[in-house]
Amino acid sequence: MKNILAPSILSADFKTLGEQIRQTEEAGAQYIHFDVMDGIFVPSISFGMPVLASLQGCTAQALDVHLMVTEPVRYVKEFAKCGADIITVHLEACEDVQGTLSAIHECGVKAGLSIKPETPVDMLTPYLNQAEMFLVMSVEPGFGGQAFIPESLGRIRTLRAMLNERDLHPDIEVDGGIYQSNAAEVLAAGANVIVSGSGVYKGDIRKNTAGFMEILREYE
Repeated sequence: MKNILAPSILSADFKTLGEQIRQTEEAGAQYIHFDVMDGIFVPSISFGMPVLASLQGCTAQALDVHLMVTEPVRYVKEFAKCGADIITVHLEACEDVQGTLSAIHECGVKAGLSIKPETPVDMLTPYLNQAEMFLVMSVEPGFGGQAFIPESLGRIRTLRAMLNERDLHPDIEVDGGIYQSNAAEVLAAGANVIVSGSGVYKGDIRKNTAGFMEILREYE
């Protein structure tokens, strides 16, 4: 399974967003992670469809959209129109999880399903064959720069075991508090898509990205 780096632009400098994204692409990052927060499901507010639409055509990276919003099914079509390649929603935010995943697929977009740190991993069981990616939050969603929750490693292992038992092969993405110093243990636990904001965008972006990519290649 291919390992993927998804730099989160939540930590980017929006004065030079296009240039910073270009640096991550040139250094090998395959995705752009796009965190959408509504101030209701999570306490913070970030950015939305106009920013996503502005990225179309400026990069060949996949646009990995993470909707931390209440009832995200309301926005699926618009985010797909704005260029999303993957739309991930939270199990906890959907009244009809299966219907929301189906709505994403109807737009011709890959579907992801995420859980917060306190949500039992087995809550994902009914949907294991309905999404291309599962996102394990390793911090409480809502703010960047938080410390990685160590118990997340066990949750990743549990999810990967659940998928292996069913001979299913979706991606496992992990988001929150990941730096080069702990990326290897996240990969070893069974993840293959690593989200990092501060770990990529704070400091030398090309060097940070290249460092992550070296770790990811070692674990393929």
